[in-house]
Amino acid sequence: MNIRSLTRGDGVVIGAAVVLFIASFLDLSGYDCPSGVDCSGYSANAWDSLSVLMGIYIAGIIGAALLIVSRALPGRKVAGFELGQFGAAFTVYSLWTMFWTIIDAGDAGAGLILGLLATLALAGGAVATPLVPALKAPLMGAPRPAQAVQPAYGSQPGQGYGYPGAQQQFGTQPGQQQPYGAQPGRQQPEQPEQQAAPQSQQGGGAPAGDFAPFWFAVPVARPLYGEDGTPNPIAELAPGTWYLAVEQRGPGLVAQTQDGRRGVLQDTTGIQRG
Repeated sequence: MNIRSLTRGDGVVIGAAVVLFIASFLDLSGYDCPSGVDCSGYSANAWDSLSVLMGIYIAGIIGAALLIVSRALPGRKVAGFELGQFGAAFTVYSLWTMFWTIIDAGDAGAGLILGLLATLALAGGAVATPLVPALKAPLMGAPRPAQAVQPAYGSQPGQGYGYPGAQQQFGTQPGQQQPYGAQPGRQQPEQPEQQAAPQSQQGGGAPAGDFAPFWFAVPVARPLYGEDGTPNPIAELAPGTWYLAVEQRGPGLVAQTQDGRRGVLQDTTGIQRG
């Protein structure tokens, strides 16, 4: 999984899950044991009670894990629900159980108090991340184009079209020499049969001469859908990685990933062109 695809909300969820795991080893009761009295039953932690451990601590950690896995496997469903929805449900259930457990406890210890704070942050991050723009922002910012690593596909450094920092070369393909006598950077006239190419071969969009492939990066993680119109994403574009836009498809772009897969990026707002 690309760590740059994680959002700030995912960082909150991961941090809360770590705190919840630590709280499971702390005492559930704050009872002060008098000297000379066996208080072993009052110094138990969550690992001494299976119902408390599974119903609160492990449930919250499982919910956090499902939320993070849903980033790596977008569109995956179980029983008709996405993994992220299952994860959010687990975190809310953990908070609900912890709330009533700490109310029922006569003297809550550090394990319950810290666990309550962790489940509050966990459920809040899971529910609020899709709704709050600040939490949807990438956890790690995208690097500057000049410092971006060249993708595995495309042209050599300093050649080809659209790569950040490279000069645009119209009329020739990457690595193709220009005809003798042609001026550098000037587009060569098209052949008559290329000018008469039907628009149906362009995927229903504008003529090929109106679109030049270019490199771009997305500000946040966004799904890439299949060209056949299937509703489930085939990949996820991550911030900090350059992708090649090969065709205009209505308001979206047909993009190519590093492993050669092609799909439609429907949401092109805020993309950074190379």
